[in-house]
Amino acid sequence: MDKLTLLASRKEELFLASKDIRKKIDELIDEDSFVELDRFSFSKNEFYQADCQGEGVVTGFATINEIPVYIVAQNSNVLNGGLSYANANKIVKCLDKALVSGAPVIYLLSSLGVLAGEGVKVLEGAGLILAKIQELKNEVPQFSVILGDVLGSSALFAASTDYTYMLKDSCLSYASPLVISAKSGKSADKLSVGGAKSNAQNGLTTFEVEDIKEVRNSIANILDVLPDFGGILLETGDDLNRNAPNLNEKACAKCIIDAVFDKDYAIELGKGFAPEVVTVIGRIGGYSCATIIFNGENGVVLNNNNIEKIKEFIYYASDNNLPLITFVNTLGIEQNLETSNSLILKNISNLVYAISASSELPKINVIYGKAIGLGYTLFASRAMGVDYSYAFANAKISVFDSERAHK
Repeated sequence: MDKLTLLASRKEELFLASKDIRKKIDELIDEDSFVELDRFSFSKNEFYQADCQGEGVVTGFATINEIPVYIVAQNSNVLNGGLSYANANKIVKCLDKALVSGAPVIYLLSSLGVLAGEGVKVLEGAGLILAKIQELKNEVPQFSVILGDVLGSSALFAASTDYTYMLKDSCLSYASPLVISAKSGKSADKLSVGGAKSNAQNGLTTFEVEDIKEVRNSIANILDVLPDFGGILLETGDDLNRNAPNLNEKACAKCIIDAVFDKDYAIELGKGFAPEVVTVIGRIGGYSCATIIFNGENGVVLNNNNIEKIKEFIYYASDNNLPLITFVNTLGIEQNLETSNSLILKNISNLVYAISASSELPKINVIYGKAIGLGYTLFASRAMGVDYSYAFANAKISVFDSERAHK
């Protein structure tokens, strides 16, 4: 077989094996904008006795609303999207290009884990990808889209990105749901183990979406807010002087978002995890910002989950150069035995470090409810590097909460 015939044959095999994932890519990006990298990678897997068309992964660059992005798309039609050493090197090569160009990366994930037949070599490949993802952190935004079942090392790839989209019926888990169910002695389906709602409870699900079109719109909106891509200031046409009389009667997270953010420029992240703390990015008067809102009628008590959420969001704001606004309605630490026997004090110490590490980030605090004890120290104290502090006329600031002290 001459080289031209061989190339044509491989091209046909490649597109036949990857037509489904290419369709997903086309739904995500601007029309005809995808430029594939390392298209004709074919390695022989000795254990499985099969050619790995394109190494089981499609990589390249494209645009979304004319913003350049890099794509890493696992092909579940080739060895179930299994991770191989050659596959890992192809992914890392793509990520290197994203790092040099400063473009966001989107991972379309669907994999049942590593190819066990490669032994330790494939574990080295997984390590290469994880190390490169960490190198990209703080440099470019990284989005993971869970298309189907994502198990093993690929689940850790998703957990390492900035945003994780869970599609309907998709599953994200560090091990097979069947194994986890059996080891736990409980009968649980895959959605109970690693579905969008179950992963929302542990902070893995950033967004639960219906389809790729919704993913595309969400990514475009996020990039529109981030200063490095949408600019620190954008003309939104919003009226800065509009009235919000409802805040005189009741101030809740939704009320604050509606009153403060420019219309259609507020995006809540991680809605299902520690929902008493609402984390939002968006624009106010056209300026990009990140906002933490403590959403509790009688004040939010601090626990391990909401402390973790706040800490990670502060790092996120710092990484993306987003001024931080905190709407405070906060008490001290949750008072029960479980919290007392946990890592709560260590976690709060880590939060203080995160606040200190973000000292160059502009910060504004607004006490709209309570700022009691440690809640004041962490989130309203000028000593924590706040540039401007405000308080509603009916805000309550004190060392102790009299209502809790009498219980």
